Amino acid sequence: MIEEYARKVVGTLTQRRQTLATAESCSGGRLAAALTGIAGASLVFNGGLVAYSNDVKQRLLGVSEATLSEHGAVSRATALQMATGAQQLFGVDFAVATTGVAGPGGGTAAKPVGLVFVAWATPKGVEVTQFSLSGSRGAIQDESVRLALKHLLELVEAD
Repeated sequence: MIEEYARKVVGTLTQRRQTLATAESCSGGRLAAALTGIAGASLVFNGGLVAYSNDVKQRLLGVSEATLSEHGAVSRATALQMATGAQQLFGVDFAVATTGVAGPGGGTAAKPVGLVFVAWATPKGVEVTQFSLSGSRGAIQDESVRLALKHLLELVEAD
């Protein structure tokens, strides 16, 4: 399913001559890997950043210190700023950001393992969705990528 969505995203963006970038935390580069696994992705994929540390989120993606202090790295606000930061950093039409708790540790009562935020920056604005996923670390990462690509395809086709 991931490969199918990635192929359709790359194909549609290629037809429309639009570009894409990623900013990943919890998915650890799997989103960029899914996209670059498709032949011809170099025509549309400008780059990706795995921003695991708050310092990188701030310095390279422009996530504000206030957002990280008030909401934390795993939050709607951080995902939004990661996506808009990637859109600006890479100079693209679309950007996708992921942040969450992939587990197996690191979860809290307020932010349990499986809590994931995905943000999509488009020419029309930014959307953020919260997901509650389950399974192993790898399963949570893969499902984050699948959901990110699925909705990205919808947004690209609607643009």
